[in-house]
Amino acid sequence: MRDTRAALLLEAETLVRRRSYAGFSYADLAEAVQIRKASIHHHFPSKSDLARALVAAYDARYDAALAEIRAGEPDAIRRIEAYGTLYLGGVEAGLGCLCAVLAIEGDALPETLRADIARFFEKHIAWLEAVLAEGIATASVRASLDPAATARMVIAALEGALLMERLLAGPAGFRGTLTALCDGLRAAGVSSDRGFIRPD
Repeated sequence: MRDTRAALLLEAETLVRRRSYAGFSYADLAEAVQIRKASIHHHFPSKSDLARALVAAYDARYDAALAEIRAGEPDAIRRIEAYGTLYLGGVEAGLGCLCAVLAIEGDALPETLRADIARFFEKHIAWLEAVLAEGIATASVRASLDPAATARMVIAALEGALLMERLLAGPAGFRGTLTALCDGLRAAGVSSDRGFIRPD
C-alpha cells in the first residue's frame, strides 16, 4: 500500500526545488501524485504546513549525513569535501537546494517557515565552524582563517556553485569549485588528496 504522505513530500520537494515555493500549486502536486486536492489537504491543511514538513524532512536527512561525515572522516578538509558532495546530487538532477530556493522568496514566506529555514542554515554554519576550528587545531586548515566567517563563505560558495553549474558546466564545474575551495582552506605543506567521498 502506498504511503501517500511520503509520496506527497517526495513530489513536493522536487516541485519546490525545480519551480520555487510560489511556482507550484496543490493542483500541480495532485497531478504529480495522482490524487485529489482534497486528499492533500487531509495531510497538509495549508501550503505552509507542507513546506514546513519538507524543511523538517530535508533537515533530518542532512543531520544524518553530517553525523556520518563526522564519524567516518577525521580530517577537516575531507569533511568539507564530503559536505560539498552532498550538493552534487542537486547539480546532477537539475535541482536547487530546498532551503536556498525557499530563502530566495524571503518576506513572501510565512514567518514560521522563514524561521525553520534560518535554523537549517545556522546549524550548517555551526557544523562547519566546528570542523574548521578543529582543522586549525590539528594544522590541516590554514591558521589565519576565521572559522565563523569561513563557515559562511563555504556555504555561500557551494550554494552559488549549485545555482550556477546547473546552467553551465554541470557536475564537473561543481567539482572544480569544490576542489578550489578546499585547496584554499588547506594549510600550507599539507598534501591534497583529490578523491571525493559521496556519502550515501
